[in-house]
Amino acid sequence: MIRIDALWLCAAPVDMRCGTERLLAHVITTLGAARAHHGYLFCNARASRMKLVVHDGFGVWCAARRLNAGGFVWTGKTAGVPAALQLTREQFDALVVGLPWQRLSDMQVICRA
Repeated sequence: MIRIDALWLCAAPVDMRCGTERLLAHVITTLGAARAHHGYLFCNARASRMKLVVHDGFGVWCAARRLNAGGFVWTGKTAGVPAALQLTREQFDALVVGLPWQRLSDMQVICRA
């Protein structure tokens, strides 16, 4: 089992033809270093494909996910949005199935409007 202690969402869209070396270069440019047991998420411009790169301390793993319909709820690289965001496990679980992960805390309580 691959251990992942932290997940980072890289906000800028990436060409999904990139392999592990180019994605790692993007991580180092954005975050300064690729740390062991950290996962880095990338998405294409249409938000229909996602890649996860994990440095396990010995090597690098790369996994891909594609949605047949719709897209992932991603954050675009705009003013005020950091180049990379750290995600919780719950946010990651919501993201990979296409749910609005940014609003998880708001969605956990139902109250009168």
